This record gives sequence, C-alpha cells and structure tokens, in this order.
Amino acid sequence: MVHVRGAREHNLKNVDLEIPRDSLVVFTGISGSGKSSLAFGTLYAEAQRRYLESVSPYARRLFHQMAVPDVDEIDGLPPAVALQQQRGSPTTRSSVGSVTTLSNLLRMLYSRAGDYPSGQSLLYAEAFSPNTPEGACPQCHGLGRIYEVTEQSMVPDDSLTIRQRAIAAWPTAWGGQNQRDILVTLGYDVDRPWRELPKKDRDWILFTEEQPVVPVYAGLEPHEVRRALRRKEDPSYQGTFTSARRHVLHTFATTESPLMKRRVQQYMLTTECPLCRGRRLRRESLSVKFAGLDIAAMSGLSLMRLAETLRPYAELAGSRLQKMSKEHPEKALVTQRIAQDTLARLAVLLNLGLGYLALDRSTPTLSPGELQRLRLATQVRSNLFGVVYVLDEPSAGLHPADTEALLAALDQLKASGNSLFVVEHDLDVIRRADWIVDVGPAAGEQGGFILYSGRPGGLKDVEASETRRYLFGRHTPPDRSPRTPTGWLRLTGVTRNNLRRIDVDFPLGVFTTVTGISGSGKSSLVSQVLVELVAEQLGHAIPSEEDEDDALQRTPTTSSGGRIVAGMDGIKRLVRVDQKPIGRTPRSNLATYTGLFDHIRRLFAQTRDARARRFDAGRFSFNVAKGRCPTCEGEGFVMVELLFLPSVYAPCPTCRGTRYNAKTLEIKYRGKSIADVLGMTVNGAWEFFADEPPVQRSLSVVREVGLGYLRLGQPATELSGGEAQRIKLATELQRAQRGASLYILDEPTTGLHASDVEKLTAQLDGLVEAGNTVIVVEHDMHVAAGSDWVIDVGPGAGDEGGSIVTAGPPGEVAGIGSSRTAPYLARFLGLAHHQG
Repeated sequence: MVHVRGAREHNLKNVDLEIPRDSLVVFTGISGSGKSSLAFGTLYAEAQRRYLESVSPYARRLFHQMAVPDVDEIDGLPPAVALQQQRGSPTTRSSVGSVTTLSNLLRMLYSRAGDYPSGQSLLYAEAFSPNTPEGACPQCHGLGRIYEVTEQSMVPDDSLTIRQRAIAAWPTAWGGQNQRDILVTLGYDVDRPWRELPKKDRDWILFTEEQPVVPVYAGLEPHEVRRALRRKEDPSYQGTFTSARRHVLHTFATTESPLMKRRVQQYMLTTECPLCRGRRLRRESLSVKFAGLDIAAMSGLSLMRLAETLRPYAELAGSRLQKMSKEHPEKALVTQRIAQDTLARLAVLLNLGLGYLALDRSTPTLSPGELQRLRLATQVRSNLFGVVYVLDEPSAGLHPADTEALLAALDQLKASGNSLFVVEHDLDVIRRADWIVDVGPAAGEQGGFILYSGRPGGLKDVEASETRRYLFGRHTPPDRSPRTPTGWLRLTGVTRNNLRRIDVDFPLGVFTTVTGISGSGKSSLVSQVLVELVAEQLGHAIPSEEDEDDALQRTPTTSSGGRIVAGMDGIKRLVRVDQKPIGRTPRSNLATYTGLFDHIRRLFAQTRDARARRFDAGRFSFNVAKGRCPTCEGEGFVMVELLFLPSVYAPCPTCRGTRYNAKTLEIKYRGKSIADVLGMTVNGAWEFFADEPPVQRSLSVVREVGLGYLRLGQPATELSGGEAQRIKLATELQRAQRGASLYILDEPTTGLHASDVEKLTAQLDGLVEAGNTVIVVEHDMHVAAGSDWVIDVGPGAGDEGGSIVTAGPPGEVAGIGSSRTAPYLARFLGLAHHQG
C-alpha cells in the first residue's frame, strides 16, 4: 500500500489515506474537488522529487520540475510516470512518428533494406530524417515549404506613391521614412504612383540584396535634395538602404517581439518547396524505395495502411520476399526483424483507436487526448515493471468504443506489474477500477476531503458523494419530445480531410449533437467546414485555428470544398465557443475576461474612502501603474535566478502576491480589499455580492456552467481547455439573447463530472429556448441522449470514416445497426439495440 499522511496541497484538508499498489486506482469527484491536487500535485510530485534527488543539480535543470508538495509523509511510493493532458509540441518538426519512435524504425528499414537506385551508395538512417543536415532538403531545410514575398504581398495598393507608403511591408515609423528618404537621394521618384514606375526600379527597391550607404537630407523635398547633392552639402546622416524583401525576412528570422513577427508575417506567402515538392528530404533519400514507396509516401499512410503494407514482410510471405531470403538472407532477416517490431508497436496504437493517424501528422494538430494515447502506447511497449502511471482523464475526447480499447491497454500495464493512478470522470472507466478514491464533497474550499477510499461497491453507501449518484443511480434522460426544427441549414459537396463530397443537413432552432468515433471526421465537418462556410456567408472573419507565431510553419489543410445551399436566412450570428486559452499571460483571468472585474472595480471606486482620495475605477486594476505594486508591476510574483537550478517564481516581497500597492489595498468594500475579492472563489463571491445584482448575475452564470470552484483572479495560464471554453460560454450567456444565433462547441464536456454535464446541458438548452441553434461535437452519451437531433459520422476512423451514417432523433439513431454510436446511446436511453 501507498500511505499518505497530512496532504495539504491546494484545497486538500490535511488528508490521510492508503492506496493499493499494482491496481487500477481511480480518483473521482466533481471538477475542482481536489482529485488532481492529490494524484498529480501530491503523489506524482513527491515521486518526481525523490527521483530528482538522485540526479546532479546541473542535470536537474533539464527537467520540468513540479513544486514540492505540501504533505507530511508518503510511504511505499514507487517511481512514477505522468501522462497528462497537454497540447502538442508547438513545432511541426515533432510528429506522430517522433513521439512514438516509429519513424526511427522506418528510417532503419529504408537504410538497411530499401531498394537503392543502381550505383547509389548506402545511406545511414539519419539521411532519412528531415530534421538532420544529412536528410533535410537543402532548399527548405526540411520544412517542406518555403517562405517568399511577392510584389503583390508587399505592395497591396499599387495606386499609391512611395511617399504615400505604397510599400506596406516597410516599417511604419521612422524606419520606413528613412528608406523613403534614401530612395530620394538615390534618384527614385517617390511621388509617382507605384504602378507607373519602371519594372526594373520596382524590382530593385523590393528585392535587391545590395545595401548602399548614402547621404540622407531629412525633411527636404526631392528638388532640394538634388540641389544639396550637387553642392555637396553636409547630410543629416548616412543611411543604409534595405530592400522590402530583406527587411521582411530578416525581421521574421531575428526579432524577439511576437508583435513584430506577426506584422511582417502578413507580407509573407508560404508555398510548397519546388525542390522536394513538400516531401522535406534530399533527392538521394527520396530515391530509395521500400514496397514501391519512398519514405515520405510511407510516412503519409494511415497507421492502419502502414500495418497492412508491412505485414507480408514480417511473415516473409510472397514469392518476391522468398526470393530475397534466398539471394540476400541478411537483408531478408533485417527486413523481417524491423517489420515485426514495427507491427508490434503499431498493434498497440491500432487497439487504442489511433489507426487513422499517419506518422507524418504534426503534433500541433493533435488533440490532447490523441497525444496522451500516443504516449500511453509507448509505455505499454516499454515493458517497465513496478512503476506508478499517473494519468489525467485518459478517456477525454474518446468515443465509448475507443474507451474500451483504452481500458484494455491499461489492463496490459497493470498485468506487467505496474500501478495505475487515474484521475477520471468517465463512468465506464470508474466502473472498471479496483479501488476508488472519491474527493469532495464540493469544489474549491468546500472540497479537499476524502469521502471514500476503497473497493468500488462501498461508494454506494456514501451519502455525500456526487459520483455515487451517477455510478449507482438509474439515470433517466430528460423526458421530453424532441423540438421541431424551424428550418434546415443544408451543406452540399463538403470535402475536408477524410470527408469526400458529402451532403449534410443541420436542423435550425434545436439542439444537435454530432457523434462518431475518434477520427471519423466530426470536427472537420463542424469545427472547420461549417464554421468557415457560415462565417463566409455572414461576412465574419474566419477564426484562425493556429497560433500566429507558427502560422507559416503549419501544413495547410488538405483540399476543401462545399457550399451552403439553404438555411442561412435563419442565422444572423455565429458564435464558436472553443477550448483555446482566454489569455496567454497571468494578467488575464476569469474576472477580467467575463467583464465582471469592471463592475467590481466600480464598486470599490464608489466607497467613501476611495471618493475621498479621488481614486477612480482604474486605480483598482493591476495593469495600471497608479494602483499596482511597483516591484512586480502587478504580476504578484518575481523570478529568482538560481545558478544550477531552474529559475523559480516567488511571491513578490513588497506586495506579498496581492499585485497592488499599499494605498490601493487600504480601500475596503465591506471589510475586504480588492486583492481579497480576487482571491475569492466564484461561489464565495456569489454570497459576498448578494446585494449587487449586476455582479451576482455574472457570477450566477459562471456557477451554472460548473465553474463555482475557480478563483476570480485565477490566471488564464492555469485553466484547462475545458474551463476556458466554459468561461467563454458563460460570457456569451450574459449577453442579451436576440435569437437566430448559431452556437458551435467542440467537446464541451471535456473534464466535467457528470453533475456538471447536467448543468452545462441545461444552459445550452436555455440558448435553444431563446430561439438559437446549438450544434455540439460530443462523445458523452448524456449530451447525445438529451439533444433533439443526432448526426452520426463514420462508420470508422480516417479513410474508413467521413460519411454520414445516420441522422435523426436520439431514439431513432439508437436503433441503427451500422452506427458505432448506436449501442452506447441505446444503453443510455434504456432501449434494446437492434443489429442489422
């Protein structure tokens, strides 16, 4: 057993407990109850700390170290491996192949067993990687795409003159004026429309690599400059000319400022590399074939197709392979060994429902759930023994059919002699636990107690447990007839990723759930195509799917098509509620994002003390110099550099983490300072501001989407994707409902306890009742069963998906034999599922 004594991390209330080893232990409880504080913040953090104690201080810097947990004692804790939900590496050079190490095996296969052109010498495995100098295409450096700038991209309006800033790519302030003054000295006409200048002059100004240094006469007209040059008058200074192209590429490559990078990025185009044609490798590497394919083509196959391609080589089946084993027995042996090892690794990935991915799929395009399952697959193959695996909601983003495969993989790890500590909301995973630790009873300050620790059956008798209600209760879906659509949004010829010219009808004025197994094409259909087509029709800017810094490195989406043929007259507004962060810095938080903080700051400014000192609402913002702490500038913490250890952040010694200066903190509203209010949870603030209707109204909505446990000032950087999505939904719900809006949400129940799912669906139902349309992509059968219409995409993943399997009310869809979703929906609805 693992013995924990006096755990106080975050909201844990000095808890003691015992957990068995070599078992599947599931930590349950509502969102914010303290499950993760116990599993990750305490158990995993302590296991990591003990391991790092054995590592030299210098090497310790290379690890991402968790904070030392606030706990008295932990006995019997084995070494731990954490598999957390996190976004992929932000670089396209990281891929499915590199995360799973399958790319290494494939490179070895091509190096040792590939078919080389006559006369070409053997290449080492590194020559088949686009991330090494030996393998990368010399023109695009292994990215498969090149950046270029054109006259059209840098001069968007050719009717302007150079003086009128026709060259938009040059800097806007003095830097641009400097270049224009240099052109006057060089004799170019800066007052003639750009399109009327000779092509030779235009090309030199935009593209030359020359950097002449010439005298600059600032503020003089062209004829005055010519006269000053003739008279050899002293210039204002000597200026160096830089072409627009050189400025853009140099700034993009060297600037540390994200703002500058974004600015020059708009003048750059990214196109397929003409040398490698997007395949990222040198010609010599691409000339080597295996099974008739070069390594780029092989890496582009789905994992399912890759397994089919390699299977004959693992079994040495077929006349060609038997001939190889006679003529080149050593090559046949290498081929067979590598193929067998690759197939064994692929089998785990296929069992986890990831057969639709390809090795060259870049990790930034993967969901956190997909990335976690890829890491899980490598652990299943590692054959470690006696380790604790700590997993964070491994079923997130998984269809119930894929959850069964996940459970089989977890069983495999347990059978190898390992322990599994899993934080989970999915009832199917909880039911398979050997041991349940239920944390609660509520969220935030009202949580942090161990309600139960023992075999699953014993939880039935724990009255205070929210989990017990859903695990053992007979759940019945809402007893109501599906609403009647007010119209239909009809899409035709939809093509994107694995969707191939499909037609689909979305009902308007109702709640629709789009279901299907992971990788079937749901998100491609709803979060990409539907959003883009509706935004285009409404004249909205299409929301970007990617971070600005990496936009040019991303692989473009595969060919897309489709159009809306009817139904747009029923939509006046598009609202996409996604899981992107609500802010990238700790300065952004729940209170600032929802607009709640504006109300609170006004209340403080209206107090008698604030009015006497003439403090306005701005005084109570930690982003404004007059109110914030001068030492940490409103951050609340300072960075401490340690020579051989990672830099640490410590509370600011001046304001002690409150963010404000002393004079601002002297102002109290009902006995609390502005910092005290930011430290309150949403539930606590709801009670505190009971007499302030505008504030309480905002807080009520945040509570109703299941976020009552968050602190008002909790930094955006600490929020999960699901929490960020629900904050966005709460912000939207506060707006006056005008109707005729289309709301699109992708997996909004991620990270939610079943009790919070009920709260969320009630809010979404409220939007529909107000005359809006709600479309969600979802795996949770609670949501699907409670919706008016279900569209099931599939039947399988990747190439085996991309079709509309069925569409209709939940009760009808539950009876469709060809649907992978139907049996799970039928079970939830309490219906018999009919095969066939």
